[in-house]
Amino acid sequence: MVTERAASRTAVIVCQGRAVANGRLAPDRFADPTAMPLLRAEEQAQVHLVRREQPTSGASARLAYEMIRASGDIMVPRTVAIDDAVLAASAPQIVILGAGLDGRAWRLPLPDATFFEVDHPASQKDKQDRAESLDGNPPVYVPVDFARDVLTDALESAGHRANVPTVWVWEGVVPYLTRPEVTATVAAMAVRSASGSRLIVNYQAPSLLNDMIRKSMSAVFRKSGPWAGEPWRSAWSPAAMSRLLATHGFAVRDDNDLLTIATTLGVRLSQRSSLKNSRVAVAAR
Repeated sequence: MVTERAASRTAVIVCQGRAVANGRLAPDRFADPTAMPLLRAEEQAQVHLVRREQPTSGASARLAYEMIRASGDIMVPRTVAIDDAVLAASAPQIVILGAGLDGRAWRLPLPDATFFEVDHPASQKDKQDRAESLDGNPPVYVPVDFARDVLTDALESAGHRANVPTVWVWEGVVPYLTRPEVTATVAAMAVRSASGSRLIVNYQAPSLLNDMIRKSMSAVFRKSGPWAGEPWRSAWSPAAMSRLLATHGFAVRDDNDLLTIATTLGVRLSQRSSLKNSRVAVAAR
């Protein structure tokens, strides 16, 4: 997410994680050749250190190293699960909410689909600058400042069709929103979801341990840490998420934690606690 009109730092770490994993983890199922080109030179240098397994000295530098390494572990099952669901839905419209440095518009083999990317104007401007070197058709950019703009109006103005099935990709955003904000966003998606639409949502299940770790790290590195200004604001049990989606006409068809998905992929990863509490649900309308 974005605060005070600054481009998201979390989006960069997520992209670095995909760049670290590309060609190294589950290469028969995971690939993201768009990740490295979307990074700045200094961000790429950090990725190369992780790929070479060369940790750096100094508390802040070591924290960045470990965060990028952990991001790589998490991105593999999360990306594969979401990509599989998008491709299986085969809808003519894909809307990516809080897109950050997502590369799906360029790398997924869906030439007849229209991609829309919704994000804060600051993050979107940063993304457009970074994406200039990517080959292929860019998405339709939909700048939305949720403090001022209405999501449904912004999508309509951008050419999104409410009478045509849509696949909604909501990845890595829900934890940064309050419960009322999550509810309002689901309601907005429902308004613009024709029959046959799919909602793919990545969310965080409640975990006291993960909460304590994150708060401790944020306190220690409150100025230089990657979570500065981007705290988690909500967690959802699978039952609570299912109820929320059902209230707005989305029936959950699949909901798995990333550890289960990673095990299915045959990938042995170190971030077991984080993977266990991060989930991907697929719901149909």
